[in-house]
Amino acid sequence: MAAPTKVLMLHGHSQNASIFSKRLGALRKSMGKDIEMVFVDGPIVLLPVDFDGASSLAALGASEANTTSSDPSTTPRAWWKSNPERTIAHGLEDSILLLRDILQRDRYDGVFGFSQGAAMAALLAALLERPHSYSPFLIDGEAPHPPFKFCVAVSGFKAPGYLSAETFGTSYSTPTLHVLGRNDVIVIEERSKGLLDLSQNKRLEEHDGGHFVPSKANWRGFFRNYLTDPLGVVPSPEPRTVLQPAPDD
Repeated sequence: MAAPTKVLMLHGHSQNASIFSKRLGALRKSMGKDIEMVFVDGPIVLLPVDFDGASSLAALGASEANTTSSDPSTTPRAWWKSNPERTIAHGLEDSILLLRDILQRDRYDGVFGFSQGAAMAALLAALLERPHSYSPFLIDGEAPHPPFKFCVAVSGFKAPGYLSAETFGTSYSTPTLHVLGRNDVIVIEERSKGLLDLSQNKRLEEHDGGHFVPSKANWRGFFRNYLTDPLGVVPSPEPRTVLQPAPDD
C-alpha cells in the first residue's frame, strides 16, 4: 500500500496551525486517507502593537485569533514581521531555521501555504532547490530535505528582503499551483504577480472570492486531485470564460 501524500501546511499572517486547520476542515475531510496535511505554527507571536488597524483579523482570515488570550489555539502568529514599506522581513531567518528542523525530522511531498504562508511556502521550495545559498539552512553542509515535488500558494506573494531576493534569484522551478481571489483586497493581483513572475513551472487558477482558501465542493475535488497528481492533467475547478472572436462585418 502506497504511503499517503504528505503536505506541509503553512498558515497565513495572524493565523496559527490550529486556526488554519479548522478553517480548512471541509477540505481536510475531503482528502481521505491518501493525503496527510501537517499543520505547523509560525514562530513569531503577534501582539496588539503589531496590528495597526489597516487590516482586521477577520479580513486576514483570522477572526478566531485573540492577542490577549492565554489559549495557544487562538494566539495569532506569523512567519515574519514587515516594515510599513514591506521591504524588510523581521524574523524570517528564525522561521527558516524552524522549518529546517521540521523538514529534517520527516519527509514531505510538497508544501501548501496561504497568504504569508504561501510566500513562505514558495521561498522554502526555492531554498530546497539551492540550499547552499543560505548556509544556516544546511545541516552538516547538506540540505535538510530533498526539493518538494510541488508547492501550492493561495493568495501568495514574494517575501520581502535580501534573503528572499538571494534565494529566488531570477526564478525557481518547483511546480507551483498559484490560486488567487479575484476580489482579494489584502493580497491584490499586482502583489501576487511578483511571485508569479518568478515561478518557472506555474499553474494559475482563480476564484471569484476574496482572501481565503476556496473550499466549495468543486475546489475540494480539484485540490485533492492536484495534490494526488500535481503533474497530471487535472481539470480546472471553475469553467473559464472563452471569448469568441467577433464575426467579420
